[in-house]
Amino acid sequence: MTTDSTFADVLRGEFDPAWLSLPVGAAAAAGVFLYAPVTAEMATMLAITVFAISLWVGSPVAPWLTGLVVVGLVGVGFSTDLALTGFQSAATWLVVLGILLGEATRQSGLAGAVERAALRALPGDGTSDATTTYRNLLLVLCAAALGFVVLVPSSLVRVLILGPILISVGKRFTERRARVGLFLGPLFVTYYAGTGILTGSLANIIITGLVEANAGVSIGWVEWAVWLGPVMAVGRGAVITAIAYFLYRPQDAAAIDTDAGDAAEETPASARRMMAFLLVGVAIWATDSVHGLHPLYGALVVAVLAFTPRVGVVGAGAVEEANFSIVFFLGAIFAIAAGLQQTGFSDVAAETLLASFPQDASLAVALGFLAVASLALTFLMEGLAVASVLTPVLVAFAEGAGLPLVPVAMTEAVALNAYFFPYQSAVLVAILGLDVVDTMELVKMATLCSLATLLVLLPIQIGIFALAF
Repeated sequence: MTTDSTFADVLRGEFDPAWLSLPVGAAAAAGVFLYAPVTAEMATMLAITVFAISLWVGSPVAPWLTGLVVVGLVGVGFSTDLALTGFQSAATWLVVLGILLGEATRQSGLAGAVERAALRALPGDGTSDATTTYRNLLLVLCAAALGFVVLVPSSLVRVLILGPILISVGKRFTERRARVGLFLGPLFVTYYAGTGILTGSLANIIITGLVEANAGVSIGWVEWAVWLGPVMAVGRGAVITAIAYFLYRPQDAAAIDTDAGDAAEETPASARRMMAFLLVGVAIWATDSVHGLHPLYGALVVAVLAFTPRVGVVGAGAVEEANFSIVFFLGAIFAIAAGLQQTGFSDVAAETLLASFPQDASLAVALGFLAVASLALTFLMEGLAVASVLTPVLVAFAEGAGLPLVPVAMTEAVALNAYFFPYQSAVLVAILGLDVVDTMELVKMATLCSLATLLVLLPIQIGIFALAF
């Protein structure tokens, strides 16, 4: 069973049962590792967790359907209140609103305006050689992708908005490597740089939601951006842009179509209004230290403005076109996290971690230890599932070891957004689904970006935490 054929089978909806050996084997190892006595309730919750992770990794059915089944199992095995925990979470509703905003952004013409702005950024009459044109377009598109991290919640929504734009812009080049670079570079920026903005990554939202639920510690939008934004948003975006340039710049200076297409087309008024609405949301998020409102309310205000008749940019039909199936996936994730906490698994796992953790270690060593533990789990299950299982454990671990929760949560978020293979992330699978790159091209780019993060940017970020806390 090769890596390429496995991922291709997943995308086609086919399934190889051998793929289940990975999470099941990991679960068995976890059972040996957690040598403490296991109660009947804990065993039931662990069985549901292993079942869910196995289906999410193997993908014999859509993730949302697995989520729906898991919600039902938790309800039958425990209680309705526990099963529906995720649907009461502000994080879940922030994602719902992010999906609506993504649809409004697309239908308003704002996405098309981004493409035209990128084409207008070409120097002179657009007759520069392919390498220069590629560099300029890559810089503009990656900057726009970084801006979308702030404007549009949910990395999956951003990828689905930007994907068609990048495919269209890439058609200016006759050399395939340039088209691949203009496709992967901005998409990886808008995905990976989301770690630096609280609303930029679903993992961030899940982690902060669980930290607040389990420890009562609330991490604000501005606080998150101040600590992680410079290195993990701006710095990471710059590193990914550089990788895309050196990896995919054209080799043939003449491999370019100089026709700029509709670059001079006027930006519709609806696109300008949508941009204004998104900036209102950013203003609400950026002032959370003043009003104390969850980021959900900023997205709610933008959604109301975008859908209000005569004021907004889209009608009720946009709701019908939006895909909300991920809500069931999120519901299952939060139900699993709450169940593991309620049955005592999180405490047992935290005690085991504490037993293997070196005593009197510095904060930098502790954060490095937690990053490695978090990263290791992403090879066994989808990243968001890791967040749901691991965060309550890390909260208990941090409290027991006397570690500050803010850098612990942020370090976990960085580690959980350093992927190598498509099965680790639904967003990477979505990028493959756009049918522009093959699996090995995606793995190569993801590996380089993740290694740069782990070996260069993460040590810088941990050093900042060590000096400040």
